[in-house]
Amino acid sequence: MKFISGMFLGAVLTVGTWTVAAQPIERALHPRLSRAITALQDARAYMQEAPHDFGGHKVAAIEACDRAIEQIRLALAYRGERDRR
Repeated sequence: MKFISGMFLGAVLTVGTWTVAAQPIERALHPRLSRAITALQDARAYMQEAPHDFGGHKVAAIEACDRAIEQIRLALAYRGERDRR
């Protein structure tokens, strides 16, 4: 994920060969999704730094967090695209 400053202040997610932009307005309109991304990022960072492997589930849990964050961002970007039409 890349963050851009300036007029477009949105999160940009590159998926495959195309880029999806989640506008801040979409995060504001869907605060539960925004909070979910923040919580998943926090959980991922906690697990990444943990000295133990959570009974062998650490790697899979981190990967699941990454996939969930990506899907929520894609959902927000989709909603933003639909709302701009």
